[in-house]
Amino acid sequence: MPKQKKIWEIMQDAGFEPIENEMIIVSYAPENLSDAVIRFLRCSNQFFILQICMDTLILIPFGKMTLGLKREVAFEIPFTTIKNIQVEECGLNYTILIETDHDIIRLSAQQKELSDFRMAGLLGGMGDFEKNWHKENLDHTLEALKGIVSEA
Repeated sequence: MPKQKKIWEIMQDAGFEPIENEMIIVSYAPENLSDAVIRFLRCSNQFFILQICMDTLILIPFGKMTLGLKREVAFEIPFTTIKNIQVEECGLNYTILIETDHDIIRLSAQQKELSDFRMAGLLGGMGDFEKNWHKENLDHTLEALKGIVSEA
């Protein structure tokens, strides 16, 4: 699984300025419990790296079959289009609601306490419980996300 340095290289190669230690692993958040069950049964939950850059949020996807990091930006959200960001605790995860000029994007981030035993730990540290960057970055990144609106 990718190390933070490798991810920053991908971001920089794509022309972005990533902020150090402001990235976490996310997936799209289900609309309701029925949607969550359907996603689980279909094994259709895709994971992304959410990286805060100097003036934009970036989502980089992991491959569904290999779980390797794709060398592409799946989604870019310029700060100037963000109207509001809310972070709410939801079960074993945090729901991140990003309201833009045109849409509301619902993301889910696994809480750090159990992330070593869930996909965030696998993707953010290769099962290395000592170096799970998702766990290390989570609190700071969630706070930084909340502060984006006041900066924009």
